[in-house]
Amino acid sequence: MSKTVSSPIHALFNNNSIRKTVVHLRVPIGLLLFIVILTQLHPGWFLPGLLVSCLGQMLQVWCMSTIKTQKKLTTTGPYMFVRNPMYLGRFFLIFGVLMMTGNPFLLILLVIVYYFYMVNRVKREERSLAGIFGKDYEDYCRDVHPYLPGLKRFDPASLWSFNKESFVQNNVLTNIAVPFVCYITLYLVARIH
Repeated sequence: MSKTVSSPIHALFNNNSIRKTVVHLRVPIGLLLFIVILTQLHPGWFLPGLLVSCLGQMLQVWCMSTIKTQKKLTTTGPYMFVRNPMYLGRFFLIFGVLMMTGNPFLLILLVIVYYFYMVNRVKREERSLAGIFGKDYEDYCRDVHPYLPGLKRFDPASLWSFNKESFVQNNVLTNIAVPFVCYITLYLVARIH
């Protein structure tokens, strides 16, 4: 995409007023989109979509149970493979749910919108993290790609890191329960179709 076309889109995704409004309205927006998805379910795509979505959800839970938000640079668990595993997990969670509709247009739309969301959010976060963690973060960025997993920092001893404080702080139980309820609802509606 040319810079002249993408620049206004990046500006839109970095507009503080729009971002605050979307964050404030994220629950009603999410519920509305969920209801729309319920009307579009394609039963033959339910299981493949569920598998993709569950893998994304498991990655998110692993991330949330590992990260020590702005207290310590997290380089263990999924963060030893890629700098932004939580965003990748969220992408696959949503992608899987949209797969359940069997609508390729929705998947393409998600890829485009999520690209701009993730790239812009990661740029903002990385500026902040560089200021907080300095050289340690610079070294981490040199070794670990923001989006493509790699093995440069792989350490088997750090693979299954778990932080109880992070588990509580990041509301992991809620982040397990809500998708689970959504999956059950999607399943029941898919059976009716």
